[in-house]
Amino acid sequence: MSTLEIKDLHVSIDTEQGEKEILKGVSLVINTNETHAIMGPNGSGKSTLASTIAGHPRYNVTSGSITLDGEDVLEMSVDERAKAGLFLAMQYPVEVPGVSMTNFLRTAKTAIDGEAPKLRTWTKDVKAAMEQLKIDADFAQRNVNEGFSGGEKKRVEILQLELFKPTFAVLDETDSGLDVDALKVVSEGVNRAQDENEMGVLLITHYTRILRYIKPDHVHVFVDGKIAEQGGPELADRLEDEGYDRYLNVTA
Repeated sequence: MSTLEIKDLHVSIDTEQGEKEILKGVSLVINTNETHAIMGPNGSGKSTLASTIAGHPRYNVTSGSITLDGEDVLEMSVDERAKAGLFLAMQYPVEVPGVSMTNFLRTAKTAIDGEAPKLRTWTKDVKAAMEQLKIDADFAQRNVNEGFSGGEKKRVEILQLELFKPTFAVLDETDSGLDVDALKVVSEGVNRAQDENEMGVLLITHYTRILRYIKPDHVHVFVDGKIAEQGGPELADRLEDEGYDRYLNVTA
């Protein structure tokens, strides 16, 4: 079992008005084969946590720690974090002109594993994963995310998840912009990856609809950069009925 531990994390960003604190003491422990859902209103710090784990340079960690099996994640470069087993499915996947999906996927897999996958096996795995995610075979020759719809970009993120086999996956609003059919396909991909690799999942979302397909073990409510409440799947059901107003009224 592997453990990703976030302890008393404080994170800020630089603005024209000066430094602004976004995360105000977040503590969280995620083990492999667990699914943690982070929910909360806009601006509560959910995506900041995801970007900080991944190593986005915009976010300044002012105190606290992130460790993976005791190793200091904050001392790792972005590529070292990926090699250590951390994966981020981005809220807004970027286009990479001039780089084909085929080249990107194999190059990334080689960098993560330290050796190139055997071509015959790799080609078979990519084809099977694309079919399961209902990604047209022609996409393999297209440039990464270039001209893709929002839903297609999200499917490609989960394609990477299935092929790269991380220890922990951070899914930053993977459900945004997906219709019902695409949401089900993407969710099934996440569940397959977890079943095959006992992956730990940190799922960031506004809504409970994705939690119908990806069942959380733990739910954490983010408000104003802090965890306001924690519980099991029943907490997500309550949020569906009550919304976030009661948390916002308390902090207002």
